Amino acid sequence: MSVLNHDQPPQGRPRLGILLAQPRGFCAGVDRAIEIVEQALQKFGAPVYVRHEIVHNRYVVESLRAKGAVFVKELDEIPETTQPVIFSAHGVAKSVPTAARSRNMFVIDATCPLVSKVHMETARHYELGRQIILVGHRGHPEVVGTIGQLPEGAVRLIETAEDARAFEPQDEGKLAYVTQTTLSLDDTAEIVAILKERFPGIAGPVKEDICYATTNRQHAVKAIAGRVDGLIVVGGPKSSNSLRLVEVAERAGCRFSVLVERATDIPWEMLKGASSIGITAGASAPEVIVEEVIDAIAARYDIDVEVVTTRVENVVFNVPRELRAKAPANLN
Repeated sequence: MSVLNHDQPPQGRPRLGILLAQPRGFCAGVDRAIEIVEQALQKFGAPVYVRHEIVHNRYVVESLRAKGAVFVKELDEIPETTQPVIFSAHGVAKSVPTAARSRNMFVIDATCPLVSKVHMETARHYELGRQIILVGHRGHPEVVGTIGQLPEGAVRLIETAEDARAFEPQDEGKLAYVTQTTLSLDDTAEIVAILKERFPGIAGPVKEDICYATTNRQHAVKAIAGRVDGLIVVGGPKSSNSLRLVEVAERAGCRFSVLVERATDIPWEMLKGASSIGITAGASAPEVIVEEVIDAIAARYDIDVEVVTTRVENVVFNVPRELRAKAPANLN
């Protein structure tokens, strides 16, 4: 990693230790979603339409837009076309692919497989006649998509421990819960514990819904939080998993914990007096911005960078079969 090998800085600058959390940055679901858009552009040419931001990162979205991706909020913004229409990594309500089929759109689904797992769990619980609790954040695209897997009213959203304590089920004997994949581990554990205490028979996922990447990045932050004055999280303001990393560091005792999209967002005043800081990146933040942030700090400080690895990730998700098959002969 080139950013670790800075030339000797001029004398007189303050020293700053940097603990670089590992794992950080792109997860397998984000890698797959970006690869889907890039491969669709290569295979079918521009434009390729993408419903909502493919992932919650402005740098990624702008990079793909420059290559020919057209981002829309809803399908009705897309003209009649035979070009691919891609659904974002966050997943969509069932009504969205239904609407796409009604217009004969060529759909490629970039929903993260771990989000699809939650959708399947939700459908299974519903088929078994259970009332479903979804632990998550209101308005987040993943939550909208999960609730939209079932008829209106079938899923009850719980955001906080207070919500869990106040919840009154239709039938205590027919309850199940699922969770958003990008939540705080500690907050979710508290909510689930309350639900299990109140409703001992509640059904849950066989394997927890919070994804491996969210889990690993929060553990990595906890591993360095006690050794640094503050933490910089590289990520977008809409990114749930990035915002949770900020919260994890705050709760772990960091003097400051901030989210930055680019190096221009670094709060230099907060760094004054710090002898060491941590740096991590949310699951939708590219490594190039982490390098940009470190280079910006190196322009002001004499830095020493230590990579702190808590886990090695080797998860890979395949792209959909539409991109693995040969292109139709009538396409350029």
